[in-house]
Amino acid sequence: MKKETLAILEKTIADHPALAICRDDIIKAYKVLISCYKNGGTVLICGNGGSAADSEHIVGELMKGFLKKRPLPAADKEKIDDDTLSFNMQGALPAISLVSQTSIATAFMNDVEPNMVFAQQVYGYRNESNVLIGITTSGNSKNIVNAVKVANAFKMNTIGMTGETGGVLSSLCTVTLKAPEKETYRVQEYHLPIYHALCAMVESEFFKV
Repeated sequence: MKKETLAILEKTIADHPALAICRDDIIKAYKVLISCYKNGGTVLICGNGGSAADSEHIVGELMKGFLKKRPLPAADKEKIDDDTLSFNMQGALPAISLVSQTSIATAFMNDVEPNMVFAQQVYGYRNESNVLIGITTSGNSKNIVNAVKVANAFKMNTIGMTGETGGVLSSLCTVTLKAPEKETYRVQEYHLPIYHALCAMVESEFFKV
């Protein structure tokens, strides 16, 4: 891990000392994400309620510049062959928020089974290089658990983001990031600095500027 990357993590822990307990798991999650992107994968993310908003937030940090400007590489600029486009675009780390796909979600919930909607989407995007991030403060949300089970069946790495007990996800995921709180809103308050740190760490690996 580069010094810049490690510094991001240490700054996050300095700002939020309670997250020191998550340090090793954050590093594990970082390594899972790096492997995904180095192998041409995509990060899939799902959650409910406030965690659905976090899913969208994570995609926003990965798909465009977060702490860096991410200018396009010369080869991509040449392919696009339009200076205005190239100048105004940024490097992207592929990520999809499953919660934003309203048509498939509502159709599947109405026609088939509500707790299987994310599982269906994961099946559609199944690829061993992909990673699924499932966010549930209890660690027990059925639709998230089902999605992780499908991801595991197709040998995808999975990252759970939960509260301190980890719930069911703790025994299912490749790595589980357990925020050191029990109350839902308090868990969510810790999820923000955790995924901000991860997004910044991954960005520092792939982009210099």
